[in-house]
Parts: sequence; structure tokens; C-alpha cells
Amino acid sequence: MKYLLVIPSRLYFLRVRVMIDSCIFDATHLLGAPPVGARPARNQMNRAQGALLRVSTAFFMIVPLLLAAPLAWGAEFTVLRPQQSSITFVSKQMGVPVEGSFRKFTARIAVDPARPEAGTARIDIDLASIDTGNAEADVEVAGKAWFDTRNHPTASFVSGSVKQSGKGRYEALGKMTLKGRTLDIRAPFTLRQSADTLVIDGMFPLKRLDYGIGSGIWSDTDTVADEVQIRFHFTVANK
Repeated sequence: MKYLLVIPSRLYFLRVRVMIDSCIFDATHLLGAPPVGARPARNQMNRAQGALLRVSTAFFMIVPLLLAAPLAWGAEFTVLRPQQSSITFVSKQMGVPVEGSFRKFTARIAVDPARPEAGTARIDIDLASIDTGNAEADVEVAGKAWFDTRNHPTASFVSGSVKQSGKGRYEALGKMTLKGRTLDIRAPFTLRQSADTLVIDGMFPLKRLDYGIGSGIWSDTDTVADEVQIRFHFTVANK
């Protein structure tokens, strides 16, 4: 099986395989038909039974490991748990941090904890679902000067590559599309596996004026800071 090549204990499997092949060879030859008129020797029958017993033992040693191997190696996490996931942000108004979130988004994520660098992600955010904690502000940012949700209802991030930056730390390089503009984004994140779920936490800065968000009087960065911190928390299951 192909995936056995990446298992650290593959030498164990090789030894068991050799044991099985050897025992089958012994049993096959020892149980072969005797010459006409001859009676099989008793010790020959005992040896054959012993060989078959070793085959059975080897079989029961390796089968549980083969069944468990796909769970420990090569398990890809792809099922988002929305109730345990979130996308939030922190901006500054007059120097005061203001927190908010997006209530609706989709995340198509595929990550194998054994090979995070091969992971992929596409995040789509419903901009009209913004929650700033103030109903009037929510209406304001949906307008043309800000998100212009009528013409640009969705913001999207699509990963291009993932690289490791430290133990348990990674960085996704991708494209962020917002209000009709697409720019490169670097999003550092961490991975934490717990039972059948994988928790992904990360944060990256976004320059709102690069995307034309907050035009006119709102382009004054003394009133509303240019940089916005985007934070994401995704819980992904493997089934």
C-alpha cells in the first residue's frame, strides 16, 4: 500500500511481511502431496501446523495497524464547523480600537496535518453581514463610500501556497479580492489538532484604502485608521 511508505514504523511492516511470506512458503511445501504410497511424517505435519499458526499471528498483528494507519496519517480535514468558527476585525476610530465581525461566510478548507504545506483554502465573506455593534454604522459601511455591497457583495481570499514559519506556525500566501480589487495577502496562522478536529487561528493586516474602502471624507486616517486587523478562527473536522 502506498501510504505505508510514509509511516515511521515501516520496518515493522516489512518484518511482518517477511514473516508471512516465509510461513506461507513453509506451509505450502510442508503440506504438499506426499509421494504415492507414502504417509506424511508426524513431525512434518507439526511443522506445517506451526507455520500456519505463525501466519495467523502475523495477520492479526498487522491488520489492526493497517486499519488505524489512515486515521493517523493522511487524514484530510475539510468539513467546516460554522458554529465554532469566526471572522472578526479590529479597526481604530480616533485612536480607539473598535471590534466587529462578519456573521455570514463560507470556508472551503482542505488540510492534512501531516502535510500542511499542501493545504488549500477559499474564504468568501458576505460583507452585508457585518456587525460593528451599532446598527447605524452597519448601514453606513454597506454604502458606496465603504463596501458598496450592492455592487460588491462579497470579499474573497484564495490561498496560493502555504509555508512553515516555525513549529506549528505557518503562512498562507494568497489573493484578497475586495470591492473589485485583488491584492496579495500574507496570512500567518497556527494549527492545533484535537481529536477529530483541526483548529486554525490567524491574523493579518489589511490596508482599507488600498481597496478603496472609506472614500471621500472617510479617507482621513486620523479619523479612521488605514490598517485593519483581520482575525480568523476556523474549526475543521475530517468527516
